[in-house]
Amino acid sequence: MSSISLSAKAVPEKAQFGMRARRTLADIITYILLALFSLFVLIPFFYMFSTSLKPESQLFIWPIRWIPEPILWENYVRAFQELNRIAPGLNFWRILGNTLFITILAMVAELIAVSLVAFGFARFRFPGRDVLFILMLSTMMLPGIITLIPIFVIWRNLGLIDTYDPLVTGIWLGGGAWAVFLLRQFLLSIPKEIEEAAIIDGANTFQIYYKIMLPLVKPALLALGVLIFQGNWNNFMGPLIYLNTPVKFPMVVALKFFQESLSKEAPKWHYMMAMSTVMAAPILVLFFTAQRYFIEGLTIGAVKG
Repeated sequence: MSSISLSAKAVPEKAQFGMRARRTLADIITYILLALFSLFVLIPFFYMFSTSLKPESQLFIWPIRWIPEPILWENYVRAFQELNRIAPGLNFWRILGNTLFITILAMVAELIAVSLVAFGFARFRFPGRDVLFILMLSTMMLPGIITLIPIFVIWRNLGLIDTYDPLVTGIWLGGGAWAVFLLRQFLLSIPKEIEEAAIIDGANTFQIYYKIMLPLVKPALLALGVLIFQGNWNNFMGPLIYLNTPVKFPMVVALKFFQESLSKEAPKWHYMMAMSTVMAAPILVLFFTAQRYFIEGLTIGAVKG
């Protein structure tokens, strides 16, 4: 009897070992495929970074020399020196300051406006609420080119062309319908009992919004913040339309201005790639730094107790 019971126990153990081995093998294959795909995706960025360190004589040689000889880190300094020569006053710190000023102010403004609107649609009941919400979502179907000229005429009549107001102040007056929709869904997942308990304790509407709702949807706000920051950092059309003075350009417009100002016969691609790397690096750093909050904000569906 004892031998039969031992053999009966051995079979499940062998089956479990086989399942664990197959699962481990599947995980290894998955990680290998993900690593290969990641390397494939990173090839353009690595080529950009490699080109930014090359001397001009190695830009178009074949086969491609992925590791330059010599490595010229001074290309980054020379690129912005060249830009400053083309447009006096437009140096690296000026471009970075312009970009951060526009991006951070626009991001903060949009997060505040979006959270207020989403809070109203999610937690209040009033006549026409659903109709207004549908009308707001319908604005996402309008191509931006349709509203481009009317909005430009409005800002021109206000005398605010060649200022940062259309890029920052305008965020309070419209846009962000997709962000309102996403944040509203998170707010709807919060139990009504939490809000009712706060009302019993004497909290007013603003206190409920600021001290209760915003902390509960913090992962969603961080995820939206990353997306909004990226959108404003890479915003090319807005600054191109509303800004005329080169010293006010953010990095994305300064890069295009630098490209157009260089010689068409012999474009200095190593300088272009150096500026492009400087522009792309903060977005990569931001994403990898806030990756955990970004993924949590996109996948969270309920309040954790």
